[in-house]
Amino acid sequence: MTEIGLTPAEAQAAALEQASGARIAATEADGHITSTGLTNEKLGMWVFLGSECLLFGGLISTYLLYKHNNQAGGPLPHELYDIPFTSISSFVLLMSSLTMVLAVGAAARGDGPKLRTWLLTTALLGSVFISGQVYEFQSFVKEGMGFTTNSASSAFYTLTGFHGVHVTVGIIMLISVAVLSWRGRIPKERAESVEIVGLYWHFVDVVWIIIFTVVYLIK
Repeated sequence: MTEIGLTPAEAQAAALEQASGARIAATEADGHITSTGLTNEKLGMWVFLGSECLLFGGLISTYLLYKHNNQAGGPLPHELYDIPFTSISSFVLLMSSLTMVLAVGAAARGDGPKLRTWLLTTALLGSVFISGQVYEFQSFVKEGMGFTTNSASSAFYTLTGFHGVHVTVGIIMLISVAVLSWRGRIPKERAESVEIVGLYWHFVDVVWIIIFTVVYLIK
């Protein structure tokens, strides 16, 4: 039944406009939408990750330029690599992407207990990776390759160290979200906050795939 004074076509257009307004209002309840269709928070994370691509691109390029430079003496990084050990550590980090996906799915369903379980599992896998990286650095130092031993070692430690810092920040973010969920502050309507953390975590995983391939596997 149409409203008084409106034709059927006008009434249908008014109904569509009202439904569109309700959808926009619902979206703005979680975060203001932008012209891209993303909320400000998610768009901000994408912009941040874009800048991080430039950072790691510069660090990887620097390493490639200095990887054979040992004019100051001392061993080069590729002479000390333990590929099997680093491969296991890398596999652990990649598996954390799977648990992160499960955490995002649990958040979308509003399943708080499973959300916290998968978030903490992801943080644990990330901690295992960081522990492996610390062990690797210690073994390299014992072999005589410190940060200032030569240009190659400085480039290596800077690149992998920056990535380790990013993973550590991600672990802190995961634990923080788990605590917020435990306090009941991550309801189903705020599942996007978990997704945004997931974007960051997947980014550091992808970056490590590139670093492991370029630094460890390519001669």
